[in-house]
Amino acid sequence: MSQKSQASGTPQASSRPLHAMFTQVPRRYDLVNRTISLGMDERWREAAARACLEGSPRRVLDLCCGTGDLAVRLKRSGGPGVEVAGLDYSRPMLEIARRKAAERGGQVDFVHADAAAMPFPDGYFDRVGISFAFRNLTFKNPMTPKYLAETLRILRPGGRFVVVESSQPRQAVIRGLYHFYMRAFVAGVGGLLSGEPAAYRYLGESAARFHGPDVVARLLKETGFAEVRSEGLLFGAVRLFIATKAG
Repeated sequence: MSQKSQASGTPQASSRPLHAMFTQVPRRYDLVNRTISLGMDERWREAAARACLEGSPRRVLDLCCGTGDLAVRLKRSGGPGVEVAGLDYSRPMLEIARRKAAERGGQVDFVHADAAAMPFPDGYFDRVGISFAFRNLTFKNPMTPKYLAETLRILRPGGRFVVVESSQPRQAVIRGLYHFYMRAFVAGVGGLLSGEPAAYRYLGESAARFHGPDVVARLLKETGFAEVRSEGLLFGAVRLFIATKAG
């Protein structure tokens, strides 16, 4: 896949409303993630990695990979028989991801491109995983249909799209506590640690207002995924989705 690592999408700024934010926060991005999730984000990415690697796939993509946590975990767990790529439109994030993979001995092909125009052939990947970036593609984003259609396009028939993302707990009391936590603690502490308060106000607010599991499942099915199943984590505040492309 090395020839594809040179491909770089150059979408218009209007199609990348969050691009500036994600080129400003990378310096302390990992530290902030560990802090605001109380370290549990690692456990949730491990669950996503297991779901991606089930069935011994040959090629796996970490979509909107950020600083590469899921991609590195996929390579470490999948071993030499799995070809792992990571794609993101933030160059600073990818620089951190490349250093992280090199330090941990993982051969990951990181690609700078936009999720709306991925430089891969139809049906190239057996699995596509995304960890805590699906919300950015689908929350009040006019490009949502394009992002999801492009993800479906690059998956082989029978391939799986694995999503781990914040969700909406079904119990009203837990949901209320979760919303308070996201809007108060996450926005406040994330902004303080990162030095980018606007970025973490967005994160907290978008997570508190993000779709529930039924809406996410409907979005995926309307895109063309044949089957969608999900599992609630942390009382439903986080959810793992597995969407399968028709074989």
